[in-house]
Amino acid sequence: MSEERENETEAINSIYGADTLIQSDEPGVYILSLSEYETSLRVSFPRDYPASIPHVLGTESTGESTRKGYGKYICDNARDILQRIFSPGSVCLFDLLQELDTSLIEGSSDQLPASPSDQEQQADNVLNTGPPLPPNLEEPPQWSLSAPITEKKSTFLARACTVTSPVHARACISHLLATDKRASKATHNITAYRIRIPASASTNEVVYQDYDDDGETAAGGRLLHLLQRMDVWGLLVVVSRWYGGIKLGPDRFSIINNIAREAVIEGGWTRSRIMKD
Repeated sequence: MSEERENETEAINSIYGADTLIQSDEPGVYILSLSEYETSLRVSFPRDYPASIPHVLGTESTGESTRKGYGKYICDNARDILQRIFSPGSVCLFDLLQELDTSLIEGSSDQLPASPSDQEQQADNVLNTGPPLPPNLEEPPQWSLSAPITEKKSTFLARACTVTSPVHARACISHLLATDKRASKATHNITAYRIRIPASASTNEVVYQDYDDDGETAAGGRLLHLLQRMDVWGLLVVVSRWYGGIKLGPDRFSIINNIAREAVIEGGWTRSRIMKD
């Protein structure tokens, strides 16, 4: 196994669960488990991956309560997404899982295979978008994501979204932890936000800036300092860390800031110079 594929496997299993991606008895073939959809897929990796695209060979298994044909539906979605997102030289499984989750949640019922009436409610539950929005959130936040980074068995992932007030920022964090099991199981969810409300004829400019280490001492303040250096406003950044049992020392701060910067730039909050630590 190449170092890139090994790191990708560690990242996937840190974020999604220890047995999400495991090697099968066949050389180069892995089982990708989609536990929320009671389905697992067989994925083949060419020897030179990530230079060449992996292939979804088929369905490994489906749960007893899933719709007839639902495994094939997921398999076909996964193949289509891989063809669209794959870029030679870049690992792609994390992007595949993110895109597949979105596709399955947003898929309309007329796209799904027919099923007996006693399975209709179960299928509806599979496609449910989650709990109701918090009262201070009119619509789900649109997160911009970094690529996950794994270092000494710890995995890091950054998200950024637009926010308009401290109340809005806290609602976005609550929604993330309520709807994303992976984020809720992270060892730390480090947050920082910067919000500026322009002056009006009757009010002065109002600035809000805050952070939360969530147990990762000093990380939140450094994250806020990064946003200040980048001179970006109106956004919340959340960096999740799944601790792997090996201390990283000061290196963790560089990783946190680098992936946070990636999420901010990916979301279009700044198109100017990329800051260097």
